[in-house]
Amino acid sequence: MAKPIERVEIITGIHRRRRYTAEEKVRLVEQTMQPGMTVSAVARLHGVSPSLLFQWRRRMAEGGQEAVRADEEVVPISRVRELENRVRELERLLGRKTMETEILREALEQARPKKLTLRLPSPPPAGSR
Repeated sequence: MAKPIERVEIITGIHRRRRYTAEEKVRLVEQTMQPGMTVSAVARLHGVSPSLLFQWRRRMAEGGQEAVRADEEVVPISRVRELENRVRELERLLGRKTMETEILREALEQARPKKLTLRLPSPPPAGSR
């Protein structure tokens, strides 16, 4: 007799992939670390690919190592990208303002009236009279 199906998941909509929250990923990875549990067993229990669980474990380990090595918080890559985009935008704005400043400086120099300097006659060369 065949084993009864415990769970069937139907994915509807335009998205073909399931999205897992960070909490779900951490919970599943922590289950793989429990004594007597294997990655394959946890993957079967939750309907997740074992390779995906291995990937999450590796990323958690790398992130933890980086945090310890740098003695800083681990920042999500999405936040890093967001900040990089912000820096690019600010650099673009700074370039524009610098160019405007140079143009205004040149316009001021041209608009200022030139100071007339009085030239004094030079003294006659020595010995001539």
